[in-house]
Amino acid sequence: MPERTRPQPVTPAPGQESVWDYPRPPRLERTPATLEIWLGGERIACTTEGFRVLETSHPPTYYLPKAAFAPGVLERAPGGSVCEWKGEATYWTLRADGRVEEAAGWSYEQPTAPFAPMAGFVAVYAGRMDECRVNGVRVTPQPGGFYGGWITPDVAGPFKGEPGSWGW
Repeated sequence: MPERTRPQPVTPAPGQESVWDYPRPPRLERTPATLEIWLGGERIACTTEGFRVLETSHPPTYYLPKAAFAPGVLERAPGGSVCEWKGEATYWTLRADGRVEEAAGWSYEQPTAPFAPMAGFVAVYAGRMDECRVNGVRVTPQPGGFYGGWITPDVAGPFKGEPGSWGW
């Protein structure tokens, strides 16, 4: 088993948020940010009506309304999982211009009460898309491939999913 090390939060620069100041359990917030997603060379989603979920040690996870996605992009995928905070997740396959990303998105169709406002909103793994942007800034996917946070220059880590973060 890997040795547990206590993470040392990076001091946020002016205008940055520390993910170590985010709460646990996580908090749901509306965001007026412009959220954009590209797949198969096409912009497949755009909204200013999204949510972000903030959780200690994680970059924000952004959720977009299904109506923000181009017609035919989202298709229900098999399987699912359960989040201890948000409830039962539904998976989504995304398709655009011949490109298919199986189960690259997820939603909570009937989330727990604290997350009820985001029922049916869809998050995607940025690393499985061509590109995702927040207010025109290209995001970096949360490391590790398991979590779906979007890293932008306005958040400071370290982030869950980086090497050595098992057990945080």
